[in-house]
Amino acid sequence: MDIKTTLPISEARKKIFEIAKDVQRPSRYYTLTEKGRPKAVIISAEEFESWQETIEVMREFPNLDKDIARVDCAVKSGKHKEWTTLNGLLKEYGYVLSDKGKDKYHVPTKNRARGEKTTRQNSKNLSK
Repeated sequence: MDIKTTLPISEARKKIFEIAKDVQRPSRYYTLTEKGRPKAVIISAEEFESWQETIEVMREFPNLDKDIARVDCAVKSGKHKEWTTLNGLLKEYGYVLSDKGKDKYHVPTKNRARGEKTTRQNSKNLSK
Protein backbone atom coordinates (compact mmCIF):
# COMPACT_ATOMS: atom_id res chain seq x y z
CA MET A 1 0.00 0.00 0.00
CA ASP A 2 1.17 3.49 -0.81
CA ILE A 3 1.36 5.55 2.39
CA LYS A 4 0.42 8.77 0.57
CA THR A 5 -2.82 7.35 -0.79
CA THR A 6 -3.83 5.20 2.15
CA LEU A 7 -6.24 6.93 4.48
CA PRO A 8 -8.62 6.00 7.26
CA ILE A 9 -12.21 6.24 6.07
CA SER A 10 -12.92 8.98 8.62
CA GLU A 11 -10.13 11.16 7.16
CA ALA A 12 -11.17 10.39 3.58
CA ARG A 13 -14.67 11.62 4.42
CA LYS A 14 -13.21 15.07 5.17
CA LYS A 15 -11.20 15.11 1.92
CA ILE A 16 -13.64 13.40 -0.44
CA PHE A 17 -13.77 16.23 -3.01
CA GLU A 18 -9.97 16.47 -3.08
CA ILE A 19 -9.70 12.69 -3.45
CA ALA A 20 -12.31 12.63 -6.22
CA LYS A 21 -10.31 15.24 -8.13
CA ASP A 22 -6.97 13.51 -7.53
CA VAL A 23 -8.09 10.08 -8.79
CA GLN A 24 -8.84 11.61 -12.19
CA ARG A 25 -5.10 11.44 -12.89
CA PRO A 26 -3.98 8.23 -14.62
CA SER A 27 -3.15 5.28 -12.34
CA ARG A 28 -4.07 7.25 -9.21
CA TYR A 29 -6.13 5.57 -6.49
CA TYR A 30 -6.77 5.73 -2.74
CA THR A 31 -6.99 2.81 -0.33
CA LEU A 32 -9.36 3.49 2.54
CA THR A 33 -8.79 1.71 5.80
CA GLU A 34 -10.86 0.83 8.84
CA LYS A 35 -8.99 0.03 12.04
CA GLY A 36 -5.77 -0.03 9.99
CA ARG A 37 -6.97 -2.66 7.51
CA PRO A 38 -7.78 -2.00 3.83
CA LYS A 39 -11.53 -1.69 3.39
CA ALA A 40 -12.15 0.00 0.01
CA VAL A 41 -10.38 1.55 -2.96
CA ILE A 42 -11.34 4.73 -4.79
CA ILE A 43 -10.42 5.07 -8.47
CA SER A 44 -11.81 7.21 -11.29
CA ALA A 45 -14.92 6.01 -13.09
CA GLU A 46 -12.93 5.93 -16.34
CA GLU A 47 -10.25 3.67 -14.86
CA PHE A 48 -12.89 1.43 -13.28
CA GLU A 49 -14.64 0.99 -16.65
CA SER A 50 -11.30 0.20 -18.28
CA TRP A 51 -10.62 -2.51 -15.69
CA GLN A 52 -14.09 -3.96 -16.22
CA GLU A 53 -13.53 -4.12 -19.99
CA THR A 54 -10.15 -5.80 -19.46
CA ILE A 55 -11.68 -8.43 -17.18
CA GLU A 56 -14.48 -9.04 -19.70
CA VAL A 57 -11.97 -9.55 -22.53
CA MET A 58 -9.94 -11.91 -20.36
CA ARG A 59 -13.08 -13.97 -19.66
CA GLU A 60 -14.12 -14.10 -23.31
CA PHE A 61 -10.62 -14.81 -24.61
CA PRO A 62 -8.77 -16.69 -21.86
CA ASN A 63 -5.93 -17.65 -24.21
CA LEU A 64 -5.57 -14.29 -25.92
CA ASP A 65 -1.81 -14.14 -25.39
CA LYS A 66 -1.42 -17.57 -27.04
CA ASP A 67 -3.76 -16.59 -29.89
CA ILE A 68 -1.75 -13.44 -30.57
CA ALA A 69 1.51 -15.41 -30.49
CA ARG A 70 0.04 -17.95 -32.95
CA VAL A 71 -1.05 -15.20 -35.36
CA ASP A 72 2.35 -13.48 -35.08
CA CYS A 73 4.07 -16.76 -35.88
CA ALA A 74 1.77 -17.39 -38.85
CA VAL A 75 2.36 -13.90 -40.25
CA LYS A 76 6.14 -14.25 -39.88
CA SER A 77 6.12 -17.67 -41.57
CA GLY A 78 3.79 -16.56 -44.38
CA LYS A 79 1.01 -18.97 -43.38
CA HIS A 80 -1.46 -16.15 -42.78
CA LYS A 81 -2.81 -16.51 -46.34
CA GLU A 82 -5.46 -18.91 -45.01
CA TRP A 83 -7.22 -15.97 -43.34
CA THR A 84 -9.42 -13.53 -45.16
CA THR A 85 -9.60 -9.76 -45.27
CA LEU A 86 -12.48 -7.57 -44.12
CA ASN A 87 -13.65 -7.25 -47.72
CA GLY A 88 -13.48 -11.05 -48.04
CA LEU A 89 -15.66 -11.51 -44.97
CA LEU A 90 -18.16 -8.91 -46.14
CA LYS A 91 -18.38 -10.58 -49.54
CA GLU A 92 -18.84 -13.99 -47.89
CA TYR A 93 -21.79 -12.65 -45.84
CA GLY A 94 -23.47 -11.01 -48.81
CA TYR A 95 -22.18 -7.45 -48.51
CA VAL A 96 -20.66 -5.95 -51.63
CA LEU A 97 -18.19 -3.10 -51.90
CA SER A 98 -20.20 -0.62 -53.98
CA ASP A 99 -17.60 2.13 -54.41
CA LYS A 100 -14.03 1.06 -53.70
CA GLY A 101 -12.89 4.69 -53.45
CA LYS A 102 -15.35 5.46 -50.67
CA ASP A 103 -15.51 2.03 -48.96
CA LYS A 104 -19.30 2.08 -48.72
CA TYR A 105 -21.14 -1.20 -48.40
CA HIS A 106 -24.66 -2.16 -49.27
CA VAL A 107 -26.72 -5.30 -48.86
CA PRO A 108 -27.62 -7.00 -52.16
CA THR A 109 -31.31 -6.90 -53.11
CA LYS A 110 -31.97 -10.56 -52.19
CA ASN A 111 -30.80 -9.97 -48.56
CA ARG A 112 -32.60 -6.70 -47.97
CA ALA A 113 -35.64 -6.36 -45.76
CA ARG A 114 -38.86 -5.60 -47.61
CA GLY A 115 -39.21 -1.93 -48.55
CA GLU A 116 -35.55 -0.93 -48.17
CA LYS A 117 -33.68 0.65 -51.06
CA THR A 118 -30.09 -0.10 -51.98
CA THR A 119 -27.30 2.43 -51.49
CA ARG A 120 -27.26 3.21 -55.21
CA GLN A 121 -31.02 3.84 -55.25
CA ASN A 122 -30.76 6.10 -52.19
CA SER A 123 -27.99 8.15 -53.72
CA LYS A 124 -30.02 8.58 -56.94
CA ASN A 125 -32.98 9.83 -54.89
CA LEU A 126 -30.78 12.29 -53.00
CA SER A 127 -29.40 13.82 -56.18
CA LYS A 128 -32.88 14.70 -57.54
